[in-house]
Amino acid sequence: MLKELTKKLCGLSGLAIAAGIGLALVAVPQAEAKVRVAYGDIASVENLHLLAAFELAKQRGVEIEMTYLKSEDIAAQAVVSGQADIGVGGPYALMQKVKVPVRIFLQLSTLRFYPAVNAEFYKTWKDLNGQEVAVHSRGSGTEAIMKLMEEKQGIKFSKISYIPGSEVRTGALLQGNVKATIVDSAGRRLLQEKAPGKFIILPLDGINATDEALFARQDFLDKNPKDVDVIVESVITTWREVTKNPAIVAEWRTKYKLLPDLPADQVAEITPYFTELAKGKAFPLNGGGEAAAKDDFAFYTLSGQLQGDPASLKVEDFWALEPLNRALGKVGTN
Repeated sequence: MLKELTKKLCGLSGLAIAAGIGLALVAVPQAEAKVRVAYGDIASVENLHLLAAFELAKQRGVEIEMTYLKSEDIAAQAVVSGQADIGVGGPYALMQKVKVPVRIFLQLSTLRFYPAVNAEFYKTWKDLNGQEVAVHSRGSGTEAIMKLMEEKQGIKFSKISYIPGSEVRTGALLQGNVKATIVDSAGRRLLQEKAPGKFIILPLDGINATDEALFARQDFLDKNPKDVDVIVESVITTWREVTKNPAIVAEWRTKYKLLPDLPADQVAEITPYFTELAKGKAFPLNGGGEAAAKDDFAFYTLSGQLQGDPASLKVEDFWALEPLNRALGKVGTN
C-alpha cells in the first residue's frame, strides 16, 4: 500500500513531501516545467543549506520542485524511472545495477556520522554482534558505514532497520526505542546534553567518502545544461559562504521562510550544527569530482555497496564531470 503525504514547506513553490513505499511521486501540477528534485530524507536542519542554495538558483530563474521520500533508495529509483529529474543521495549501488545511465554531477557532503549505543547494553563494537542496529535508509552512507564496521570488527548484526532522519534516530535512542544507531553531529551533541554518560560513541576509522550528492539521468543533464549549471554554481557558492560564516544559515532560514514550523530547540541548533560541519570540512568547496569518485570507489567497495576492484572502476561510469567543470570555470576553485 502506498501512503503519500503532500505538503507545502520551506517557501519552495510546489514543495511536496511524500512518504511511503514504492516509486510513485506526488507532484503539484504546474503550468510551467520545473526541475523535479527527489530527496530521500525529511525536511530538517540538516538540509537547510541545500534549500537555501535552491532558493539562490530560483532567483536565477530555475524553478525547483522538491519531493521528500522515505529513503534514498526510493529517490534514486524515482530518477531512474524518470519520475524525478535530480536525486539527492548516494546512488552508487543502484548505478552499478541499472542499465539507465544515471550519473552523479556534484558532491554535497562527505560522511560525518557517529555510531551511538546505549551504554546500559553495549560498550564496544563486539557487543553489537547478533544485535539490531538502525541506519538512515537502504543504500545510504550510514548503512555503508555500519556494514563496513561489521566487516572490520568481525561481527554480524541480527538486523539493520531503517529510520530516516538523524534527529528521528536520536529521539528513538533517547526514548529507548532503539539501542544502537548512527547519528550526525547534532544528534551526538543532543545525546550528550540530554543524557550525559548514558550513551557511548563507538570509534570509527578514518572514512572519506560521499554522503550525499546530486545525481541525474545522463539524458536530463544533456538536455538541461543551463539549469544544471545554475544549480551547481548555486550550491558551490552557498557551501563556500557557509564554510566562511556558518551563522548565515539561520539568517537564510528567516530570509527565505524555510522550515517555519521548526521547534525552538532545533532552531537553536542550526548555527552550532553548521559550525561543527564547517570546522570538520564536511562541505566540498569544489564539488568533489574525480578525486571524490576514487575515494568513493575505495570506501563503497570495501563496505559492499559497490562490486569489483576499485582500481578497475571507471569514473565516467558513475560521474558526469562536465557540469562541475563548467561551474568551476565560472566560480573558480577554492
